Amino acid sequence: MTTILSTKGLHKHFGGVLAVNDVNAEFKAKRLRSIIGPNGAGKTTFINVITGRLPASSGAVLFGNQDITNQPAHRLVRLGICRTFQITSIFMGLTVFENVRIAAQSNIGGSLKIFSARESLKEVNAKTWETLDRIGLKDKARIPSNNLAHGDQRLLEVAMALAGDPKILFLDEPTAGMSPAETEHIAELIKGLTETVAVVLVEHDMDVVMSISDEITVLNQGSVIAEGPPREIQNNEMVKEAYLGHA
Repeated sequence: MTTILSTKGLHKHFGGVLAVNDVNAEFKAKRLRSIIGPNGAGKTTFINVITGRLPASSGAVLFGNQDITNQPAHRLVRLGICRTFQITSIFMGLTVFENVRIAAQSNIGGSLKIFSARESLKEVNAKTWETLDRIGLKDKARIPSNNLAHGDQRLLEVAMALAGDPKILFLDEPTAGMSPAETEHIAELIKGLTETVAVVLVEHDMDVVMSISDEITVLNQGSVIAEGPPREIQNNEMVKEAYLGHA
């Protein structure tokens, strides 16, 4: 199976704190890999380095065979490396449609002049409607994003990332603050994304992780302590001790 992205000996330290410690990871096409671990394990720092939000201290990030270590985030987005964040990051003053259209326009046209040249926006508008339909927000396209329920705001953020036509999509705590029904809905949607996109999920909800992951990487104190399919991770004694809280 094709490797979309990999890390080789990746390190990130903040002064004397080693937040990411010699991490080697591979992310495969059309697979969902979850990254789990206790608070402070280095999960978000790890994906921040991969996606260009933080510089690596050493090691490499490879996109296929291309070394993309320490490339700026906007260049990585153009390559197809997209992500969402723990804290919702949408344009609250715009409608659902306008939020996704901005993302689509940035990817297709490279310009944010989204309210001009209506004829030239046909492709952008088509991409926007396609994305909203895929995420299940088509019926809410004209609603101001600040009027959405929290769960739909998180879905909108995923839609904005998808509008960039990612080859690999990093999702950071997408179910945070959701009701059980919302969590179940977005978990099913995230799993469905792997029909076309590699998905990397950072998530605390172990029920979600175990139900939709193809593979799981477990971090503790910046290092990988286990990786494998869900059943193997559930039965790993080091994981039970470090993450689940019992031996």
